[in-house]
Amino acid sequence: MDRRRFIHVTAISPVIASALQSGLLPWSSEQAYAGETFTDPESAGELYRLQGEYLGVVEGWNGTWGAQVIATSDKTFEVHMLQGGLPGDGFKSREPTRICKAELGQGGVAKGKHEQFSVSFNGTTMTVSDDAGNKVGSLTKILRESKTLGMEPPKGASVLFDGANADQFEGGKIVDSKYLGVGCKSTERFQSHRLHLEFQTPFQPSDSGQGRGNSGVYIQGRYELQVLDSFGLLGENNECGGIYQIANPRLNMCYPPLSWQTYDIVFKAAKFDNDGKKTKNARVTIHHNGVLIHDDLELPRGTPGGVSDEVPEPGPLYLQDHSNPVRFRNIWVVTNESALEGKVGQDGKPGEKKSGLGAEISVEATLK
Repeated sequence: MDRRRFIHVTAISPVIASALQSGLLPWSSEQAYAGETFTDPESAGELYRLQGEYLGVVEGWNGTWGAQVIATSDKTFEVHMLQGGLPGDGFKSREPTRICKAELGQGGVAKGKHEQFSVSFNGTTMTVSDDAGNKVGSLTKILRESKTLGMEPPKGASVLFDGANADQFEGGKIVDSKYLGVGCKSTERFQSHRLHLEFQTPFQPSDSGQGRGNSGVYIQGRYELQVLDSFGLLGENNECGGIYQIANPRLNMCYPPLSWQTYDIVFKAAKFDNDGKKTKNARVTIHHNGVLIHDDLELPRGTPGGVSDEVPEPGPLYLQDHSNPVRFRNIWVVTNESALEGKVGQDGKPGEKKSGLGAEISVEATLK
């Protein structure tokens, strides 16, 4: 298990759920529905309290298991059982080991049954039983936090957003008094650079796929790194961490909705000759929530929806508006090549964490 912080949820007060659209929705990345949207955990209701990640030991299944519980309507869930732990922390496969559906019942407890096992969970613990109803394991709900959450900008960085104002963005809007809303682009333009930003997708239990927490981080305004509530999905190029229409992430590191998540990006701009003809493709290395998801990936072309095609001139950071209230914070850029090599985090170079959590992310890709 790596060094991301795990917080065991030992007591969460139930909150009266708001009215949500009803109906069982298939959990896929291609469908979208118009349901109710929550941006505050305190008002997100009973369903939000139960969804999320659980971790523990299932002795009857030989060891450590993780579970991702995804809300799929106003009272139903899909439960993904993951052998070895959670994505980035022991679970090695792309697809869930076992799946069952569950439904919210009396007393704030959800239950689900599969041919070979059953689960019961209450937002604090999950009990796993065999097909005869005998308990074989217990998992505890945890809240994971990225290694680089709250990372301080290093000396010489361009701070694009720190919560004070949105002056560094064209069309920038402050939401909830301290976050940056979608649909804006930086006034500053960049060639090769390193970017840190933090984002939060909303909780939309009755929506799915591309209608669920959709936005995009356009590097140089030309290459889209997808933002989406794809918690529990497979990790496609149109899901969180994907380079749209170009590359899937190595693994789906998307945290549950309303979690603050991080992208740490090292981008090497495309090269052009004096006539404006491209001679070398852009490349990018990306960590999502502290885990490497793209390693020196070649970008053969720009992606749809950006602010410009591939050109020799520098480009902005563009945060796409896709009609979902995704929020951003702690955005900064480094263009000094010497600050882009080595380790990020624990040694304080080139960034220090506000939270004091350890972080060792290799960003050895240079910008030359």
